[in-house]
Amino acid sequence: MIEVEGLTKRYGELTAVRDLSFVVRPGEVLGLVGPNGAGKTTTLRAMAGVIPPSQGTIRLAGFDLAREPLSAKRRLAFVPDEPRLFDHLTAAQHLKFVARIYQVEDAKVRGPALLAEVGLSDKAGALPGELSRGMKQKLAVACALLHRPRVLLLDEPLTGLDPAGIRAMKQTLRQLAADGAALVLSSHLLGLLEAVCSHVLIVKEGAKVADGNLHEVRRRFAERPDASLEDVFFAATERAPGRDAEGRA
Repeated sequence: MIEVEGLTKRYGELTAVRDLSFVVRPGEVLGLVGPNGAGKTTTLRAMAGVIPPSQGTIRLAGFDLAREPLSAKRRLAFVPDEPRLFDHLTAAQHLKFVARIYQVEDAKVRGPALLAEVGLSDKAGALPGELSRGMKQKLAVACALLHRPRVLLLDEPLTGLDPAGIRAMKQTLRQLAADGAALVLSSHLLGLLEAVCSHVLIVKEGAKVADGNLHEVRRRFAERPDASLEDVFFAATERAPGRDAEGRA
């Protein structure tokens, strides 16, 4: 489970995220959406422990990220919008390195299986410089999944993937949720999010404007029950920042 309460992040006089609270339960996939500069990446980086929040509490799989960072991060995987890979390690060596950090006992079997799942079996001996943008993304996802995280945060994970890669990624995300993981997925590709996510969190100027399952958010912000997530997004973000459908701050 993911529990975020009162998350605020300031950079000097700029408040990038303000008083953000939400919950993602096991088996749920939350789509985090908003205009450019809405605070999505800042939120994910704070949840991953990359940057400290100015205020607020983040609990991952029952562990307070500030008080028990190692326990929380052992159950966490974060895939940023730009894959962070080591120039001089092959794809297979990346998985071996991650396996040593997380002490994955079945890594000799699980590593090759994950490379096969993301379609990189034939690139096991390739260095990052020999991989396309989409292949690097697939490798980053394989590394993230190696230790079987219970919390998975993904920032624009579909960037650079071909249609086959997108289809495989969507299936992987669905399976992770079915296995009981809690996922947060940020992307501007609203149609793809709609196909994967069970819940949505819409932010604007660092504040929450909508939060709930897709049915609830459609009911609050759209005139039609079959409205697309794109329709809901534009309806929600046209409202005053930091206020929900009933005008509450």
